[in-house]
Amino acid sequence: MNTPFYIAKRYLFAKKSTNAINLISGISMVGVMVGSAALIIILSVFNGLEVTILNMFNTVTPELAISPVKGKTFNPDTKYFNQLKNNKDVYSFTEVLQENALLKYNNKQAVGLVKGVSYDYLKNSKLDSTIKEGRFVLNNKSGYTSVIGSALQSYLAVNTVDPFTELEIFSPKKNISTSTLNPADDFVNKSIRVSGVFEVQQEFDNGIIVPLGFARELLGEDKNVSSIEINLQPGVDIDKFQEEVAEKAGSAFEVRNRAEQNRSLYHILYTEKWAVYIILTFILIIAIFNIIGSLTMLVIDKVKDIAILSSLGASKKLIKRIFLLEGMMITMSGCVLGLIIGIIFYFLQHNFGLIKMGEDNMTLISSYPIGLKWKDFILVFVTVGIFSFLASALSSNLSVKNIEQINQSL
Repeated sequence: MNTPFYIAKRYLFAKKSTNAINLISGISMVGVMVGSAALIIILSVFNGLEVTILNMFNTVTPELAISPVKGKTFNPDTKYFNQLKNNKDVYSFTEVLQENALLKYNNKQAVGLVKGVSYDYLKNSKLDSTIKEGRFVLNNKSGYTSVIGSALQSYLAVNTVDPFTELEIFSPKKNISTSTLNPADDFVNKSIRVSGVFEVQQEFDNGIIVPLGFARELLGEDKNVSSIEINLQPGVDIDKFQEEVAEKAGSAFEVRNRAEQNRSLYHILYTEKWAVYIILTFILIIAIFNIIGSLTMLVIDKVKDIAILSSLGASKKLIKRIFLLEGMMITMSGCVLGLIIGIIFYFLQHNFGLIKMGEDNMTLISSYPIGLKWKDFILVFVTVGIFSFLASALSSNLSVKNIEQINQSL
């Protein structure tokens, strides 16, 4: 049997001569338990928020986007892009032409992003989940229709059920050689019905989605597009497909996945999660280092035991290991209990939604989302283990510091 572990285990469960030692040890364990539980719960909540936010963005963000490195537009009518369009691994191949324009509805005006898309864009089955009002329709019997973002619709007060008032869009004419007396002659003016209102996030909600044909007439582009958006068939390796497209498309094009298209969003989610982890870890360290006081008092309480072990031939290393293991058992027991509490909280929040996001919350999510990752459990366990070892090692040195004087006095 491992002698240091056996003695440390006896010390952990045996009654001490001073009740304060039991109390301090219990407080240390509870502190580590609460800190570990809080850390794993907060990380799990961030996991849930990350998945929820990314799902919202991924609804309108393609798996891959091809855009020119230089300039705003390019001609998609090339041999490779035509082959890519017919590739069996490609689920949807959407040509996109977009530019800022002036939008006018009745007496209100606003500048918004006009995004013209080919009809493969409608293959996205999640588009209907973004609709706040009306329907996601880009063409009907009467011709072209559009879908407007909620922020733009709210500012312009667009009425989607009004069949008589259309949204006017103004875009500067290209290649104007002479100026005219009437400034309106320098703009292309097109009108379109609004069939629905979508709501995703403010970055997207300040725009309008129109058919590609309408955008070509408005922006004066007969062939060129701003980008190509690609969604792949289920099971296709996105990273491998991205590398293949980037290689064959050439250096003149940039091929970006969802993380690269939303760099700022991914950076914010990643940074905030690690910032919270660091802050809670400092709190956890304070709780862990309470073990120093507990072990110091335990060493004082077990002075006679230390002297007897030393006289029986126990080395300083063995005595130090006893108190090192004692401190590790106290803190790691608290860590395991904290992780168990975190798991229990996850199941309660996931199944019953105990903590709500607020009565005034108008989103579809009524309670805080939560998600478990095994990497977070390993991270918390290793974090507690490292600082527990440091605190216990520091305290265990006291057990052999004056061992010769103790032997002489006894």
